[in-house]
Amino acid sequence: MLSKSDSGGIGAGSGKRAMPGSKKRDLTTPDLVLLSLLAERPMHGYQANLELERRQVRDWAGISHPQVYYSLKKLQAQGMIRAVESTDPSAGPERSVFTPTAKGRSALTSALEREEWATQRERPPFLTWIALSWQARPGVLERQVRRRQQFLEKGLEREEATLRAIREEVGHRFHEAVWAVSLTIEQFRTELRWLRKLSREMAQRAPARHPRYVGDAEE
Repeated sequence: MLSKSDSGGIGAGSGKRAMPGSKKRDLTTPDLVLLSLLAERPMHGYQANLELERRQVRDWAGISHPQVYYSLKKLQAQGMIRAVESTDPSAGPERSVFTPTAKGRSALTSALEREEWATQRERPPFLTWIALSWQARPGVLERQVRRRQQFLEKGLEREEATLRAIREEVGHRFHEAVWAVSLTIEQFRTELRWLRKLSREMAQRAPARHPRYVGDAEE
């Protein structure tokens, strides 16, 4: 499930990539995800990975298992987090867990003010494929569209189940995880409607009429 504590943290955000033009020492999206997670409660790397899996965070943020440990090391070296002794039995044999420092909390807050969060445009692979599909063999367009529909239908079922689980866990609908998953659901539904329209129009697909493009196609 995707959720967070009432005091702050991460839900199901939509940023999947680090901000463009980032320098090596700048905080990347995985760094920020970890800072937000640790702001809820101290954790070590294994616990953080388990929680990221439970919340299905990798659906919306590119943060691999090794990246968790890399980011922890980086954040500690930069003074963004510090190690503390855990008294939680669930911590297992790793008694040292990490918690954000004042510097780390401030850096996270500042990073969330970046303009890029609101001004990036996604480039979905399927959109690229559609633009190139005129070069595909006969029948491939229909097959790929059906494949995309099936993928989105299964994903929609999964996201709707996730949304129900989030609402049950957080107890209300005014929560960032609810909003984020709701956005994903609406995007899936919109694309499915568009794909149905495309399916109806496929038989009418024709090459461009502009002489420049017609000439290139005939060569």
